[in-house]
Amino acid sequence: MNTPPSLPRAQVLPQVLAFDVFGTVVDWHSGITREVQALRPEVDGAAFALAWRAGYQPAMRRVMAGELGWTLIDDLHRLILDGILGEFGLADLSEAQKQHLNKAWHRLDPWPDVVAGLTRLKSRFTICTLSNGNIGLLTNMAKRAGLPWDCILSAEVFHAYKPDPATYLGVAKVFDLAPADVMLVAAHQDDLAAARACGLQTAYIERPAEFGAAQPKDVSPDPANTWHAKDLLALAEQLGC
Repeated sequence: MNTPPSLPRAQVLPQVLAFDVFGTVVDWHSGITREVQALRPEVDGAAFALAWRAGYQPAMRRVMAGELGWTLIDDLHRLILDGILGEFGLADLSEAQKQHLNKAWHRLDPWPDVVAGLTRLKSRFTICTLSNGNIGLLTNMAKRAGLPWDCILSAEVFHAYKPDPATYLGVAKVFDLAPADVMLVAAHQDDLAAARACGLQTAYIERPAEFGAAQPKDVSPDPANTWHAKDLLALAEQLGC
């Protein structure tokens, strides 16, 4: 896919590409749906996935407001999980089953373009994660899925969740770069807007099925982004990889 003519192109390419992970790199909806249905086929796995994900932002806000101390996403996922099990008739799961299900976020599959796209992008740029997911989760995910990161950065490193400026500026600090030398790659316009406010370049990746085929996302271009691509292979093509 070519970059729409209305979108500005960067005069200077970034040195580091920092990637949002959930939704951008991995398909959380399909993964969680599959894991729940494997556990209990009678449960509406798609609805369960959406309900679990819906608790994500409110749980992080509790930490940012000081109601909870610094909490890893694995632990927030468990808090949310415990709160919705009864709603889906899963309150009788054993502790071992709950722990296994909570680690489903470690076992998510990448979108079909991702491994090849990252490999191409890595040939020219340093590529790293910038996710609210904790380091152990992101490492396990990468190992299982063959994600070729140069570096795994996480909210855990900065003790701040996106969209706190400490996360975006933290990437630049880690690599001793100006913010404009870093580009956030994400499928979420709010994440990209927060990165731009910190001086980063931004690339939007279309993931229309992030919330499942039944709930397609609006993936219209935002002219404020530096780049817009259908997927990571298309972004690699645009960036000359």
